[in-house]
Amino acid sequence: MFNSINNRISQVHLTSDVKQTIVAMLGVTFGISMYIFMTGFMSGVNDTQADLAFSALAHVRIYNDGPADNSNIAKKVFPNDIINVRNAKVIKYTDGIKNSTAILATLAKQKDITGFTSQVNVNVFFKNAGNKVNGVVSGVDVTNEDKVYGSSKHMIQGNWNELKYRSDGIFVGVELARVLGLKMDDNVNILTSDGVSRNYKVIGVFRTDVFSVDKSKAYIAINAARQLLGVNQDYVTDIQIDMVDYNNTQPLIDNIKSLIPYKVESWQMGNQQLVAGSSLRDTIARAVSLTILLVAGFGIYNIMNMTINQKIREIAILKAMGFSGSDVTKIFLTQAIIIGILGGCVGMVLGYIISRLVNRVKFEIAGMHHLPMTYYPHNYILAFMFGLITTFVAGYLPAHKASKIDPVSILRG
Repeated sequence: MFNSINNRISQVHLTSDVKQTIVAMLGVTFGISMYIFMTGFMSGVNDTQADLAFSALAHVRIYNDGPADNSNIAKKVFPNDIINVRNAKVIKYTDGIKNSTAILATLAKQKDITGFTSQVNVNVFFKNAGNKVNGVVSGVDVTNEDKVYGSSKHMIQGNWNELKYRSDGIFVGVELARVLGLKMDDNVNILTSDGVSRNYKVIGVFRTDVFSVDKSKAYIAINAARQLLGVNQDYVTDIQIDMVDYNNTQPLIDNIKSLIPYKVESWQMGNQQLVAGSSLRDTIARAVSLTILLVAGFGIYNIMNMTINQKIREIAILKAMGFSGSDVTKIFLTQAIIIGILGGCVGMVLGYIISRLVNRVKFEIAGMHHLPMTYYPHNYILAFMFGLITTFVAGYLPAHKASKIDPVSILRG
């Protein structure tokens, strides 16, 4: 009986002063909409940065990191022996990966890998007439490279697949082409550290929107790179791996590191600044958004306090009629929950609209045309839950206070 009456009384309180109810609801609406906007924008920035980074960065990389003991001069065979080495000479350590076929076969059995590609990377000088630029030429498996990095999407001139059939062809970064004054079908000379010099014809130009890559990198076919170094067909310098979830690289590393006698490195290990920057932006976004929700909660608390002060005599009469303190708490707590639900629903819609509008703002930089924005459902669910919890707490405190009112002292004045 009292439950239905309690609900009717709550409805009367909400509708008797519509302006006050709307103000309280707008507090929740604003808090939730700003939470959705901030988290969506920061997620968009992080995703855009990840897309830019992974246009030239593998999720997991396998490469030769040198001797395990970091020493290639002499090794102590027996622990108790004293070795005196005079005029020590550094022994050239064999670089690169020699058994790439076996490693690729191992990777093909892993479940979380979506693609992998072999590379032969060589530090070179690019020369055209009097211009000379230090950079890297990557010999690539054309098909797998495109699968891992989507390289064909970065081409602004030429066809990515043409590299399969042109052992004398080369793709250059757009900034490298500008510095060297290169155009399509021009020749460019490559000089390795061992003094090997060879000419290639420019058959394509790419742009990744990562300046350091576009200014210093070029692609040739992987067999052409092996010929440049004079190595066999099983030689590679890097194996790049693409995964289903780039944030969950550790299980794969744990599975394969004992099977592969080379360095297995995740992108997090090699790019800790990128990870730290992303985490910092997420933390700032959540802190700002939660602060907004807390401010909205204080607003609701003040409004509920005002409502209780205005209706103090009505509360006294209700208690005199037999309503218990818990009934009074339920009446005002129901009001707060209704305000939270209505404000939360409107806030989610408003947050989505604001996000859409911001997403249309022109922003021409690093290959982007608009400000980045994401619309992940879990952000909307979290915003609604936080908003509801905030209004519940903000409503409970004054409601509990109202339940302690002594009706006799109030009615006596």
